[in-house]
Amino acid sequence: MEKGVPIRSISRSICVLQTINRHGALTLMEIAQQAKIPYPTACRIVQTLLVEGMIEREPNRKRYRPTALVHTLSHGFQTDDRLVSTARPLIVALTKKIAWPVTIATRVGQRMMVRDSTHTLTSLTFNNYYPGYTLPILECANGRAYLAFCADEERQNVLDSMRAIDDERPVGAEVMPFFESGMMVKDIRAQGFATKGRNPYTENPGKTSSIAIPLFDGEVLVGCMAVIFFSVSMKMEKAVETFLPDLQRTASEISLALSGSVSRAA
Repeated sequence: MEKGVPIRSISRSICVLQTINRHGALTLMEIAQQAKIPYPTACRIVQTLLVEGMIEREPNRKRYRPTALVHTLSHGFQTDDRLVSTARPLIVALTKKIAWPVTIATRVGQRMMVRDSTHTLTSLTFNNYYPGYTLPILECANGRAYLAFCADEERQNVLDSMRAIDDERPVGAEVMPFFESGMMVKDIRAQGFATKGRNPYTENPGKTSSIAIPLFDGEVLVGCMAVIFFSVSMKMEKAVETFLPDLQRTASEISLALSGSVSRAA
């Protein structure tokens, strides 16, 4: 990587904008805490975003929220919605059967982005994780499953990019060596799924756990699917025993539909 890249100030500015866009109206202190940057730095970035029109201050409140101008950042971005449209009826049926919410996620850089979820269809959830919500790739079951089943070159590129900022500890740094050595890759591939207990980077840190499996279009990895459950409701071993067969069955149906082996109406 070229010396001096990435530019720390730009990385922090993007982080602040993502934080405000994710959480809605936040105070300066909340922005600094959520983005994990010094308060004075957060103040300068917020002032810049105000000038650029990306955020605005709420009337009569010391809180900042995104503006519609944020949408211009996605101009020109295109994504294949076939995964979502194919998977939607199947994950809805899965949630109706097991009662717990299910998410479909794809990789975007060093994070996994929710493309669809069934959180609104069940009371067994703390939050509605809307499309566009992201989680650190090494700190969620979807991300660990993705890294295990993706091509070796893609995995190494992701891990290399996470180490690019020398003076910061990457999120999930404690498990990076196990992916780089191939140990976790081998284990996850052998069992066919990945888990993450007490997810630390959700809206309710530590209160949910998840089990994820990969989704394929033919031989191509296109994303992952996870079931999310309350950490206190059952141990991971019991959750795997309870949910894995239905997860695998649904993933197989999605992959078959994507590859054209069955019709979407089936």
